Amino acid sequence: MTYAPKEAFLPLTPETGDDRPIVVAQLGQTLDGKIATVTGASKYINGEMALDHLHRLRAHVDAVVVGVGTVAADDPRLTVRRCDGRHPARVVVDPSGRLPRSWGGLSDGAAPVIVITREGVAVPPGVEAIRLRGDAGGFAPADIVAALHARGHRRILVEGGADTLARFLDAGAVDLLHILVAPMILGSGKEGFRLNPIESLDQALRPETRVHVFGDGDVLFTCDLRRSWSRT
Repeated sequence: MTYAPKEAFLPLTPETGDDRPIVVAQLGQTLDGKIATVTGASKYINGEMALDHLHRLRAHVDAVVVGVGTVAADDPRLTVRRCDGRHPARVVVDPSGRLPRSWGGLSDGAAPVIVITREGVAVPPGVEAIRLRGDAGGFAPADIVAALHARGHRRILVEGGADTLARFLDAGAVDLLHILVAPMILGSGKEGFRLNPIESLDQALRPETRVHVFGDGDVLFTCDLRRSWSRT
């Protein structure tokens, strides 16, 4: 089936009509589930149409969330450039104050920058700090979502990296998951995400999923984690 933008994005609003936030997560990977080589090379595993889709997804949300490791490794702008639409607020999860002061998002003025960190951790000038209590592994995804929602961000995109995405999935804090699969096999490298181990298939996530094929070979899986399929 060919890619249909409206079909891929729906639903991005709460089903009950309430003010509950919607959390979308996205991941681009190879056929064998890798997001980078052993040296960290990842640009660009996915093709041009997948990048177009990612930018359209950014244009549909109020805030895009990444871990500080992704910022340090990739220097992403997290803006909308490949389609029409407004830039979302850029949110960096940075418990220990590792955000590089050289990150372009701090100086381009394209969209607000929010840093989620702990009490007592310095943040760069001109950014909004959200200070949360966390554990050794970081912050509870529910606390991050609640803090962003309190500031008016109803539609939230978790864009990376793998560890941040895994924490949100393990916490059950993702409503919709978009997985972009490139026709590429690395055979080694960094995995897309690693969740907490399960003991039986009954514990596996089984989201209702639609498949969208891009013209340049990538395949998009849109997974609604609010609904599960069952084997009959």
